[in-house]
Amino acid sequence: MANIGSLLKAEISRVARKELRGETQALKKSITQYRGQIADLKRRTQALEQQIKRLGKVSAKAGAVQAQPEAESGIKIRYSAKSLAAQRRRLGLSAASLAQLLGVSALSIYKWESGNTRPRAKQIEAIAALRSMGKREVAQRLQG
Repeated sequence: MANIGSLLKAEISRVARKELRGETQALKKSITQYRGQIADLKRRTQALEQQIKRLGKVSAKAGAVQAQPEAESGIKIRYSAKSLAAQRRRLGLSAASLAQLLGVSALSIYKWESGNTRPRAKQIEAIAALRSMGKREVAQRLQG
């Protein structure tokens, strides 16, 4: 027969394992639950960030539409960087001469044509006036 000390030791270790198993089961369940909640929060965060990006793009477009100037007659004047560059080439002007004609710097013309900046309402009206001009009239204005 086994001695009492070894029996007690075996029984104590069995009971301790049983209690540990119960504790670890509860911890495993809570860890699984927390991981699910974290994954859900990550998905929600990502969806919200995408929504913010979309709203930023929409508001930027809306701001650009509202910022477009109107002439006194109530007609909206459209502006695009490509059309300004095409207009300048049509008239056979350098960026410096177009800048002189519009009363701005050549760097401003470069930035407008590259799309980095947008002209103010006063300059947009002057650019719109260029559309009706020909090469001769532009040459006369630059001379005088």
